[in-house]
Amino acid sequence: MRVRLAAASFVLAVLALQPTSAAMAQITRAGPAASPIAASVTIPPGATVVYVSGALAAESVMTAPEGSVERFGDTETQTRSVLGRLAAALAAQGMGPQDVVMMRVYLVAPPGAKRMDFGGMMKAYNEMFGTPAQPNKPARVTVEVAALAAPQFLVEIEVQAAKVMGK
Repeated sequence: MRVRLAAASFVLAVLALQPTSAAMAQITRAGPAASPIAASVTIPPGATVVYVSGALAAESVMTAPEGSVERFGDTETQTRSVLGRLAAALAAQGMGPQDVVMMRVYLVAPPGAKRMDFGGMMKAYNEMFGTPAQPNKPARVTVEVAALAAPQFLVEIEVQAAKVMGK
């Protein structure tokens, strides 16, 4: 009986030392303030995590030939479209861009260009992340790929979002 009481007392003592405040259970982002991305993001136990599959741009210029890059826009336009679609997918899960903790960006060089349009992607990205209104920045990787699902697509982005519920 004494052993059980001692064990129970030990467990209660350990639990009492554990942080229980909601303020301590938060997502933390590290890295230089001037950087457009976080160097790392730490998600506490108990946070809800959502993985959103890669999204492609929606058609934006209906007068352009069907299946053409022009119909979906340049890299900046496609990035803006993709980020909007991702924001909608996150909203359906009770989250938003502020909850994105990891982003993978796949870019294709525009027709006639030798390299991806990183600058165009960044213009649209900077409208959503690291702003005064939405200062949270995800960890991110951006890579150039030879092609995406169809030749008209220049951008595909996938995200992971996390949220400590009750916040």
